[in-house]
Amino acid sequence: MQVPSLKFLPVGDPAAVGGAARRLAYWDWPSLNDQAKHTVVCVHGLSRQGRDFDTLAQSLQPTSRVVAVDVAGRGHSDWLADPMAYQVPTYVADLAALILALRAESPGITMDWVGTSMGGLIGLAIAAQPALAPRRLVLNDVGPVIQWAALQRIGTYLGKNPQFESEQAACDYLASISTGFGPHTAAQWHALCVPMLRHQEGKWRLHYDPAIAQPLLALLNSSDEEAALRSVKEGENALWRLYDAITSETLLLRGAESDLLSHETALLMSRRGPMAECIEFAGVGHAPTLIADEQVNAVRRFLLKPSRVSSR
Repeated sequence: MQVPSLKFLPVGDPAAVGGAARRLAYWDWPSLNDQAKHTVVCVHGLSRQGRDFDTLAQSLQPTSRVVAVDVAGRGHSDWLADPMAYQVPTYVADLAALILALRAESPGITMDWVGTSMGGLIGLAIAAQPALAPRRLVLNDVGPVIQWAALQRIGTYLGKNPQFESEQAACDYLASISTGFGPHTAAQWHALCVPMLRHQEGKWRLHYDPAIAQPLLALLNSSDEEAALRSVKEGENALWRLYDAITSETLLLRGAESDLLSHETALLMSRRGPMAECIEFAGVGHAPTLIADEQVNAVRRFLLKPSRVSSR
């Protein structure tokens, strides 16, 4: 097994950050096959980071290169000057720049996308653009309709900026807000939690800019509830339009107990747009971590199966 390299891509408008290019960080897992022409771009959820995909990346290394991104404000990527820019359009622009850079670096590659939660929403926007669209798209526990109760749950902890006296205390906290991930061994929890932490000034803190919460909190705390709900509905309609425009072969994963992606939305996604193949995992909520064998194998089978001839 080869280990990943941490790499950076200049993105964004240099004028917006005092003349210096903002850096997008990503973990580059090289394929064990030097001739491999298959690249999988993996993008994490709202408060997570690229090392979430370590297990999946290791399983794909014999045949594929895996690029696991730290989205802006997370992990090793630079923070944004404007907190209200922590939204999907910014992330889509950054990932579009990365896709173009990867294609320029390795002409003729076949590119697929795996996106968990927010990473799936970014993937919807990428896949709806023919010039950027991946061959295959994996949406992990997310779709055009996001349940309001799930947003409220996320709003209870996102951006709180806690600090801890020990690594174990920090890991225990992260496990407490991640019960939807389902059962994991102690070693698996540790592997999921440690990349989420930074040791600074004798304390353990979370890896991300606390300001990533501001757009969500502005929506949840709006004094005009009717306007907030109208904004959510408009967002859903826009996401359905993107989904219906996708021609990439699509796999939808869902935690059977998910509070973010409903069974009804998943069913609709199997019947319209790219008509996603849907797989549910029992005993899991939001979101499958792609660590359990059945989850990793589902993604591997989908990404590595022979290409079909499109009738579109």
